[in-house]
Amino acid sequence: MTESRVEDGTVGHSTTMTVVAPAEFRSLMSTFPTGVAIVTTSDLDGQPWGMTCSSVSSVAVDPPTLLVCLREGSPTLAAMLRRSTFAVNLLHARAGATADLFASGTPHRFDLVRWSADPEAAGPHLTDDAHAIADCRVSRTVSVGDHTVVFGEVFRVAHPAAPDRSPLLYGMRKYASWSVL
Repeated sequence: MTESRVEDGTVGHSTTMTVVAPAEFRSLMSTFPTGVAIVTTSDLDGQPWGMTCSSVSSVAVDPPTLLVCLREGSPTLAAMLRRSTFAVNLLHARAGATADLFASGTPHRFDLVRWSADPEAAGPHLTDDAHAIADCRVSRTVSVGDHTVVFGEVFRVAHPAAPDRSPLLYGMRKYASWSVL
């Protein structure tokens, strides 16, 4: 048995265990369908940044808080932390091509989609591709392995006039949708 300290300072006992390989973990998580979002922000010079993100979760209702997990070294993460705000664009079912574009790392991706830069917004709004958008202030970050968990307090929600209100889902390495009744 090994002794380990947990975050609250208490000591726990556990057997020594190895971790699975990244490919095996990725394979496991691909079987868990999730919604697809594009996290956006602007740097201090106003340049837009964004990336596709399926690691989004609600955290608390009061204060309204969500989290996103972004890869360390991501220019979107760097701009988000400098500006301390970001937008979570929840994609609708017809936005698979935009999700692929923002996952690809293609430079100048904002030149290839329609977006708005409302001065009250936390980041660019992808008005043609999102069925809902949350504007957030960074309230906390936690570094975990090769990612940073960013907690965002939601200060505004927008619902663009999307052509499809069904959310875009990703699982089993393909897109799907869940029809809105």
